[in-house]
Amino acid sequence: MSDVSDTAERSPETVDTGPVGRRNGVGSILSRAAILFLKQREASVLAIAVILFIYFAATTTAFVSHGSFVNIAQYMAPYVIIGIGLVLLMVCGEIDLSVGFVWTLSPFVMKFFIDSGIPALLAIIITVLILAVIIGGINGIITTVFGVPSLITTIATGFIIFGYTLTISAAQQVNIPTESLGLGHWFGFEAWSEIIWASVLVLIFHVILTRTRWGLYTVSVGGNMLGAREAGIKVNRIKIGNFMMCAGFGAVAGILEAFKNNIIDPSAGQLAVVLVALAGVVIGGTAMLGGSGTMIGLWLGVLVLAILQDGFNLRGISSNKFQIILGAAILLAMIANTYLTRLRRAGRLGGGGR
Repeated sequence: MSDVSDTAERSPETVDTGPVGRRNGVGSILSRAAILFLKQREASVLAIAVILFIYFAATTTAFVSHGSFVNIAQYMAPYVIIGIGLVLLMVCGEIDLSVGFVWTLSPFVMKFFIDSGIPALLAIIITVLILAVIIGGINGIITTVFGVPSLITTIATGFIIFGYTLTISAAQQVNIPTESLGLGHWFGFEAWSEIIWASVLVLIFHVILTRTRWGLYTVSVGGNMLGAREAGIKVNRIKIGNFMMCAGFGAVAGILEAFKNNIIDPSAGQLAVVLVALAGVVIGGTAMLGGSGTMIGLWLGVLVLAILQDGFNLRGISSNKFQIILGAAILLAMIANTYLTRLRRAGRLGGGGR
């Protein structure tokens, strides 16, 4: 007599279900984990960064080295810093092309205060605050009160700032004031100091953008300005405040770069650095038309650019060809971001995106 029941004999496939069940369980967990990962706005750019890192690590021996990592960190840092301000502005539906010229001006202003007898650290703080309030405030007021598009406003103020910088410097490089050299270890002399500043600021403003009222209002203004006004949000105040922060970050980046290079250069910064930072911002997932953005995505987006720059430089690719590669990388990253955003909004990744 068989020890197996009639039901089991008629359905032999049900006898040993343990391993199948376990496989289905593991598969289900992995599937849910993958969906949870793809629901994040930073998912696609993180995947791109990992793929690029693995590619260059496997094909370029010198890529996995201390010197290579330092190059990546030092390339990233200033673009991440000004990118923080650009993310805030773009989330609320504006842009600032003058921030690169604030980068150019800020070390000269710092030097003026130090030469006037103000302690170096205090001179740095005063410089950042003054440029943030004056330049950012002017950009914000012209844009919000007079209704001039921020693109036009900041192009104009950028030219004014650059002309003023060339005038006060006579278009000549100057040395960092000796009184401030002791701060250099904290502000750029050390290999990792600048990227530490950049990463800490990204974490702080990630919290501000996602967990504070200011961040909520910034997203609301960019997503639906009329609705934000009707909800009682002071739209102009939010925009002007973000213009001020963007200018302040430009000043910080310029000062850090001056310390890193141990020279104050009137040809530093300008529009070129803004374009690279904007590339990192949009690769990272911040919407050009406002309403959504991510600080972590910004950091990863600039990381992608840094990996490309360092990897192809080590492989001997000329800077001319690198511009083609950079443009292609931006397009591919944006296509991936756009596709995943559509899937999130359609609910095909298990729910809407952030």
